[in-house]
Amino acid sequence: MNGARGICDDGTAARPTPDDARHGAPAPHDAYGPTAPDADPLADPILDGVELRHLRGFLAVADERSFTHAADRLRTGQPALTRAVRALETALGVRLLDRTTRHVALTDAGRRLYADLAPLLPRLATALRSPTGPALLRLGFTSLLPTACRALIADFEAATGAGVRLVRRDAPLAGLETGESDVAVLRGEVPPDAGLRTALLLREPRVAAVPRAAAPGSLARRRVLDWAELAELPLVVNTVTGATRPELWPADRRPQLACTAGNFDEWLEAVAAGHGVGVAPEPVAERHPHPGIRYVRLKNAPPVPVHLALPARDAHPLAARFLTLCRGPRP
Repeated sequence: MNGARGICDDGTAARPTPDDARHGAPAPHDAYGPTAPDADPLADPILDGVELRHLRGFLAVADERSFTHAADRLRTGQPALTRAVRALETALGVRLLDRTTRHVALTDAGRRLYADLAPLLPRLATALRSPTGPALLRLGFTSLLPTACRALIADFEAATGAGVRLVRRDAPLAGLETGESDVAVLRGEVPPDAGLRTALLLREPRVAAVPRAAAPGSLARRRVLDWAELAELPLVVNTVTGATRPELWPADRRPQLACTAGNFDEWLEAVAAGHGVGVAPEPVAERHPHPGIRYVRLKNAPPVPVHLALPARDAHPLAARFLTLCRGPRP
């Protein structure tokens, strides 16, 4: 999602993301009005006119790209949803949406509010559930949870009495950017501007995924491949959650990008279909066998770093505790 873009009822324009809007945006009190340094946040008059349904309605319009679809999602009428968004604008004293008969676009203030609210509402829902049951930490991952996490989860549950719920999201930050996870397992290098605290969990060897049919040069019969050999082969890349890119090879000797995939399953089937050769962490070979793929050991390949990550700001209190239990590589 791109926070600089507008939102169309017909869904043609891309919707903003919390990450896009967050980078470079001023603090919430700068966007919606000044707050005295010593003011009591619970007594802030800006809260008097804001209801939870106003916030949910605003986020639903941004997420669904349409008042109509947002109303269906919230199981309410479109006029009621429109009134809720207008009430929020009135309470804040700013215009959040620019509207025409066919087009709805977020204003700058709307993008900043979206960035702040998107991760907060899922956390609010979790907080409201907490008094009725044990604490719960949501651990995000993409296609494959490392075996090392089993011991880590057991240690965490024993130390805190809290539970861990696994959340799979086919997104680069495994749900951290949307507030759907509290801590996440991320493979590959973490972007320095992602706003995350990280700890290295382990490093995984890489293997080549070779199609059994139509493999160039009978690769499927090889027992070992050199990392440098892959520079001569077409490469299938998972551009969303994969940890291998052509940029890992020297600039003057890189593999040709054969095709891209948006998630692990697409990547697996593209390799099996013979579109090219794939590269994956070694555990994939053990836990995701495929009749159309043979996994071949790679030598001289850089390992895949696996990190635990949590938001640098406003993280779930238990997420920091989970991170402290990470003491480097585990068996």
